[in-house]
Amino acid sequence: MEKRKLGSVGTVVSALGIGAMSFADFYGPTDTEKSHAILNTALDLGIDHIDTSNVYGQGISEERIGSFLGQQGPSRHELFKIATKAGICRGGEGKDYDNSPEHLEAELDKSLKRMGVDHVELFYVHRREQERPIEEVAGTLAGFIAAGKIKQFGFSEIAPTSLALAATVHPVGAVQSEYSLSTRYPELGLLQKTAELGTTLVAFSPVGRSLLTDSPHSAEKAQTFPFLKNNPRFIEPNLSRNVEATKGFRALARDMGHKASSLAIAWVLHQGEHILPIPGTRSTDHLRELAKGADLSLSAADLRAINDQLPVGWAHGDRYSVPQWAGPEKYC
Repeated sequence: MEKRKLGSVGTVVSALGIGAMSFADFYGPTDTEKSHAILNTALDLGIDHIDTSNVYGQGISEERIGSFLGQQGPSRHELFKIATKAGICRGGEGKDYDNSPEHLEAELDKSLKRMGVDHVELFYVHRREQERPIEEVAGTLAGFIAAGKIKQFGFSEIAPTSLALAATVHPVGAVQSEYSLSTRYPELGLLQKTAELGTTLVAFSPVGRSLLTDSPHSAEKAQTFPFLKNNPRFIEPNLSRNVEATKGFRALARDMGHKASSLAIAWVLHQGEHILPIPGTRSTDHLRELAKGADLSLSAADLRAINDQLPVGWAHGDRYSVPQWAGPEKYC
């Protein structure tokens, strides 16, 4: 597995990470045994970057990671570079997001306890509280570094301008954003600003929530997922149009001797040395497919052929519905 640096402190991690939202039934039912199987396979493949959050299953994802680590003996703290998040508090105290020092530290402490660790590599603000200056939040997070609870901090789905403001207080380790052949939004400034500041761009949903795989979700299957059934790209007629639009990409991958998901991962990694994709999966076979993408070397001709099949703007429907856009910052 190729290695890359995470954040300005230069922590070395696998080029491919795992998004552990799938450990908490977000994309279909799972259980502790299946989540542990993913983690075991990750170790076999050399994957050591795990991304989770306190709100994934209201702690279930972290608990499953913690129970796995608890079985590993003295080496448990060296197996993975863990990232987790806090800042979403929907249904509590009359607001959706809380970036106060008290809330973030309390939630971080709960996350550490659930996973049975005394620190994490990376701690994100999952969503910005717009009323609170991001410079103030960066100062809070820097305090967690000084306390030894985290090694780096980051933000999820913020604008390049917000990143620049936070970086005036303390180097920002990572910004997490959706980025794939189906979502090119970060190319409108975030990709460039993260590279300029030495911040890692952590790319979630790098295979387009199945659209960039050999088995995109059917309309019937999409309706079984609370998130996808209301997502514009998975509502008809957009879904059928998107499946049709990606046929050429799947054919290209076959002609090149690869699985579509492998090629999609390889494309993301070729967009910059500071990018780390974190696909989620409940299938060990699919994880192996994804990991193969980290080993692919694409030529300029390969990249042109991919772009010919899926040029910027090919997807039908926005990446989020209006309610789903609550929280992420738009910047273009």
